[in-house]
Amino acid sequence: MREPTGRGLGDFLRSRRERLSPETVGLPERRRRRTPGLRREEVAELAGIGIDWYVRLEQGRAGSPSATTIDALAEALRLDATDRDHLRRLACSPAREPFVREQVPEGTRRLVEGLGAPAYVTGRRWDVLAWNAEAARLFTDFGRLDADDRNVLVYLLLTPEARRLFGDGWTDQARHATAQFRAAHDLWAPDPAFTALADRLRRGCPEFATWWERHDVLPAGSGRKTLHHPSEGPLVFEYATFQANEDPALRLTVYSPADHTGSRPPVVS
Repeated sequence: MREPTGRGLGDFLRSRRERLSPETVGLPERRRRRTPGLRREEVAELAGIGIDWYVRLEQGRAGSPSATTIDALAEALRLDATDRDHLRRLACSPAREPFVREQVPEGTRRLVEGLGAPAYVTGRRWDVLAWNAEAARLFTDFGRLDADDRNVLVYLLLTPEARRLFGDGWTDQARHATAQFRAAHDLWAPDPAFTALADRLRRGCPEFATWWERHDVLPAGSGRKTLHHPSEGPLVFEYATFQANEDPALRLTVYSPADHTGSRPPVVS
């Protein structure tokens, strides 16, 4: 069993501390600073906790903080709702078994394959576990890829094909996906399956390396994408994600053409 760790919690606290200035939280500028952000003792003071305890939290050497302490840190660091939720998840992250790639129930697989719109199922690590012909036509034929390459992040961030497909919208989509993966990664680190994927993306995509250091987090959701398909031209899609009842780790993503554009997904003959 993988032991629980405070490293993710500590890294997250440090990233948010470094974003704040004394003026932002109403503290006087006492002396010249060599590094950006608040000092550890200032965060501890704002949260009403001991400086030694806070230092141990950032270093990953403390035990699990109480809900009261987490709420106090969230207030001190001026966290928004998404960051607060992430902080709570990190603080309560249990010990986990080593990551094993999920399996898609046969009924779910048949459902996805029978859908008339592009759809695929992903797991915690964004591995593509099931897909239909429309998704293969729109994005790439995942069945022809090695298992390690059958991953949304690998496709989006490391392939020229994806950059062409998303066009001018690639940066926004890639940055959004990075923040979503960061939210999952932090709960699983230091599991090798997650850290190895992050290292691969960092080596292969300079933009990812920059975004990763910001430690932004986002939840999964819905939205709109404009795709520049080589044979169909610009296509505007609405997409939504759904959690599977059989296994909450599985997420179904379905694309639907935006009604007002008149666009239609590629038709597989």
